[in-house]
Amino acid sequence: MLSSTERFSNRVDNYVRYRPHYPKEVLECLQTECGLTKISVIADVGSGTGFLTELFLQNGNAVFAVEPNREMREAAEGLLKDYSNFTSVVGTAEETTLAENSIDFITVGQAFHWFEQDKTRKEFQRILKPQGQVALVWNERRDSGPLDYAYEQLVRKYSDDYAEVHHKRIDDEVLKHFFGGEFGKKTLENFQTFDFEGLKGRLLSSSYSPEGGHPKHEPMLAELQEIFNAHQVSGRVTVAYDTRLSFSHLH
Repeated sequence: MLSSTERFSNRVDNYVRYRPHYPKEVLECLQTECGLTKISVIADVGSGTGFLTELFLQNGNAVFAVEPNREMREAAEGLLKDYSNFTSVVGTAEETTLAENSIDFITVGQAFHWFEQDKTRKEFQRILKPQGQVALVWNERRDSGPLDYAYEQLVRKYSDDYAEVHHKRIDDEVLKHFFGGEFGKKTLENFQTFDFEGLKGRLLSSSYSPEGGHPKHEPMLAELQEIFNAHQVSGRVTVAYDTRLSFSHLH
C-alpha cells in the first residue's frame, strides 16, 4: 500500500479538475467564530493542490502551504503563483519546518485523517502563537439521496481500503482528544454538477479508486455509467456535500 504522502501522486490532474472547492462561508465562519482577520498568518497543512489555500489568499492572508507530496505541491505552485502572499513549503503535519510561535491559524482541508495525531498536535502547538487556533475542514459527500447512496455503494464495492482511509472514521471523540477539549462545529452546503466524464474524474481522483490496469477498474466504470444513466437530468448529475468545520484552540 502506498504511504499517505504518495497516494495522490498519479491522481493530481483529476484532483485539480474534479474535486470540490470550499464555499466562501468557511471564511465567514472563521471570522465570526474565531476572529480571523485579513492580517492573520495561515499555515495550511496538507495543502494539496491549494483549494483551501486559495480561499485564504483571496482574503488577503499570508499563507504557508505545507505539503509533502511533490506532484500536488507543484500543482499548487502553478495554480497560485500569481499570489504574492503565497509560500509553498515542503513539510508534513508532524514536521512542518515552520518557525515556532509564528502562526495565527492552522487550517487543514481534507487531510487530517492522514496525520499521526499525537505528533501533529505537538507540532501544531509549537508553531502556533499563544492565542492561535486550528480549523479542520472536510467536504463530506452526503448519503441522503438516490445518487448519493448508489455512488457510496459503488465505492464500497470496488475499493480495497475505503474503510481504512476514509475521513468518516474521525469522529467527535477523536477530535475532542486532538483539541484537548470542546471545539466548535459548523456545517455548510456545497455542490458539484457533472457530466459523465466529470463524475468519472471525481471518482478517479479518490486514492481508494482502482486505477487503469487493475482488474476492478473497468467493471467499476461500467457500473458508474449505469448509475449516471439512471440519475442524470439533461446529461448532468449533482453531487451534494456537507462542508464540515471543526475549530478551536489546542487546550
